[in-house]
Amino acid sequence: MAYQAVTPRRLAQAAVTVDYLAIFTGTTNSRTYVKDIDICNTSSSARRIYISLVPDQEVVGVNNAIFYNALIPAYTTVQWTGAQILNAGDTVQAKADAVGVTVTITGGEATE
Repeated sequence: MAYQAVTPRRLAQAAVTVDYLAIFTGTTNSRTYVKDIDICNTSSSARRIYISLVPDQEVVGVNNAIFYNALIPAYTTVQWTGAQILNAGDTVQAKADAVGVTVTITGGEATE
């Protein structure tokens, strides 16, 4: 399998809830490059955020977390940059301890 052409795009944007929510799922016959995650706390109180990159057929937990119980101050945006690869069926799952947090993920997808 050769993945040559990468198409940059916004992968997901969601207001997260207090339960884990799959905000992105890797598509069939592709690999996804996660480049940037922006976490925006729009509330007047600090929030705790949880974000996991979950391999296909696995469950969300501490073993696949990239943010775990991370405190985001009121009216603050935190940006993560790096390089993570998701395969088909892998998910990005997020939750917060209360409403008022938006997560935006950008990167790219490469198809076979």
